[in-house]
Amino acid sequence: MATLKSQGAHQLKWISLPSSPSRRQQRHPCIVLGCSPEGSRGGVGGEEAAAAAEAMAAAAEWESGSEAGPTAASGDWPSPVKGKAAAPESEAGASASGSSEAKVDDGNIQEAESSLREGLSLNYEEARALLGRLEYQRGNVEAALRVFDGIDLQAAIQRLQPSRSDKPLSKRSNKLRSDSSNSGSQHAASLVLEAIYLKSMSLQKLGKAMEAAKQCKSVLDAVESIFQSGIPGVMVEQKLQETVSKSVELLPELWKQAGAHQEALASYRRALLSQWNLDDECCTRIQKRFAVFLLYGGVEASPPSLASQTEGSFVPRNNLEEAILLLMILLKKWFLGKTHWDPSVMEHLTFALSLCGQTSVLAEHLEEVLPGIYPRTERWYTLALCYFAASHNEAALNLLRKYLNKNESPNDIMALLLAAKICGSNNHLASEGVEYARRAVKDAESTDGHFKSVALHFLGRLLAKKSKVASSDHQRSLLQSEALKSLNEAICLDCRNPELIFDLGIEYAEQRNMHAALKYAKAFIDATGGSVSKGWRLLSLVLSAQQKYSEAEVVTDAALDETAKWEQGPLLRLRAKLKVAQSMPMEAVEAYRTLLALVQAQRKAYGAIKNDTEEEHNKVSEFEVWQGLANLYSSLSYWRDAEICLQKAKALKAYSATTLHAEGNMHEVREQIQDAVAAYFNALSTELEHVPSKVSIGALLSKQGPKYLPVARCFLSDALRLEPTNRMAWFYLGKVHKHDGRLADAADCFQAASMLEDSEPVESFRSL
Repeated sequence: MATLKSQGAHQLKWISLPSSPSRRQQRHPCIVLGCSPEGSRGGVGGEEAAAAAEAMAAAAEWESGSEAGPTAASGDWPSPVKGKAAAPESEAGASASGSSEAKVDDGNIQEAESSLREGLSLNYEEARALLGRLEYQRGNVEAALRVFDGIDLQAAIQRLQPSRSDKPLSKRSNKLRSDSSNSGSQHAASLVLEAIYLKSMSLQKLGKAMEAAKQCKSVLDAVESIFQSGIPGVMVEQKLQETVSKSVELLPELWKQAGAHQEALASYRRALLSQWNLDDECCTRIQKRFAVFLLYGGVEASPPSLASQTEGSFVPRNNLEEAILLLMILLKKWFLGKTHWDPSVMEHLTFALSLCGQTSVLAEHLEEVLPGIYPRTERWYTLALCYFAASHNEAALNLLRKYLNKNESPNDIMALLLAAKICGSNNHLASEGVEYARRAVKDAESTDGHFKSVALHFLGRLLAKKSKVASSDHQRSLLQSEALKSLNEAICLDCRNPELIFDLGIEYAEQRNMHAALKYAKAFIDATGGSVSKGWRLLSLVLSAQQKYSEAEVVTDAALDETAKWEQGPLLRLRAKLKVAQSMPMEAVEAYRTLLALVQAQRKAYGAIKNDTEEEHNKVSEFEVWQGLANLYSSLSYWRDAEICLQKAKALKAYSATTLHAEGNMHEVREQIQDAVAAYFNALSTELEHVPSKVSIGALLSKQGPKYLPVARCFLSDALRLEPTNRMAWFYLGKVHKHDGRLADAADCFQAASMLEDSEPVESFRSL
């Protein structure tokens, strides 16, 4: 044997069995020993002894567990044979050398296998498993695959099952004997199952993913047959557990490579729901890969089977819910210290929760992350984004104030733009927003034109908002001029921005420059291809402000044809008001009825939560429809119908300034002055800046005699401060000045009211 080793260049080579083998040949592996050209044929028996000794050394190494097993990722196995370097060989070289192998007769095959089986006390499957493992370690994948093909997994399972099903004996000696038998059966099972796992890895390396997946699945099926109650947590050999864990982890990846996505989903669920005795790290890897597959795999997963569902437990309805559940489980494991921190888990969770609009839940998880994981400024900004998406603007703005502090990140242009956008939602925060926008414009000077255009856009919008709360006419005029200047500078940098075009049209319309407003309304429709309904609404309102009601109605009808049924609410409301402006009340009532039917259908289809969300996005609510009908019937002196509509509106919103103001109008028409004044003051108590109530109180007080004129003037002036384009406020203020003897001021007020009447739309531009 020493002489054979000194000759060198020994290598195990495997050939497939003959097509019509004898029973003896089917039970034994065929071993061909390739020697150097100088070797003589007379040394074959010694070479077989060397091969057997090499296999026994590998078996001893495998039993001692000194060599690391293959991983699902790399599949690399170091050679366990000590004192002998495995000769590297490519697959092409292996096939070339295989053609020149010396033929071995049946006697040599029997002698080689006998020495191997007698030395290691192995059966047929175990011998093939061990020798195939040697070939796989050396990189001879095709040769190893030919060896593994001869293993009968079902026969091995049948031999192993009885030892697992025997009940433990009561006597101590018999129990020790049973434990010894159990250990031996696990050893045998580990050899055979590892061989099938390596066969699967070999097929994967050869590009046969489907066959590899089937072989890997057979490993798990065999484990379930051997351990019918699941793998026990104790008294399980380490090698057997490693093989099972690697197979469980590999199977879904093989199905994905083979394009069998539904089988991959089933394998992931099987891995997580069955009793495989996986460690935390392995389970974590599977859960993360499953979540990633659900999010980005492009395959719609059906809910888990009823057999795997526990009564009272949460059952995911779609991919998104199942992925979120898995990612939350991974975060919980990290919180409990069962796994290490993985930033990609939070990234995937951010994506998933953003898709379903649950950014407030994401904010909660970000707040639970321990300090030190994220820099505090990054955490503040991310939380601000989450709260802004969840419409918690106050919380988002508070975080951005901390983030933009001079000691933190005062020049972050993205944070400045976000803060400016949040301030733009509230007129009283407009001054603060203007400062953020100006800082963003200054910081964007050194960057590309896009950021500067966005900053100028926000600055123009904020200046327009600020002008609405200006304390004087002069200041309001200056702010409006600056707003138009900023918006025009922005559109010079980004002339194709539809939102910028729309805001310019709105600003010109509110300043009663209808020709420019009409131009930008048409430009917005061209830029969006008529797919956005607010562009049609703007065009219709501009035409109505030019007293072109019939053209506005044509535009509205065209918009209704281009708009989905569920999104027609604002357009139907606009059509009803156009009918009122054209003195066609019955057609207006019919339009309101159509609108009411649509809103009620939406409420039944989506529920109250959906309707609340729609109101936030300028959709029509059922309350607005009943209120509009009440105003229409009141103008027609149909008092009973008006009262019924008001009661319906009150049932939906008990405390509303609009409803109380409508009640006051009804009392005023009936000459119930005290009740009317009380209703108007109640409306102001509900909403302090309700302009129609201020105008109505001023108008009533102006008719009560000279001593009430100063109070009436205060209410009307305050109404004009809030809404400078309110023609009725200008008209009644002119009457107050006339009664007070200020004829010049009265003339100016009447002239303003006349000009505004000629350019008043049927619906406020602010409704857009």
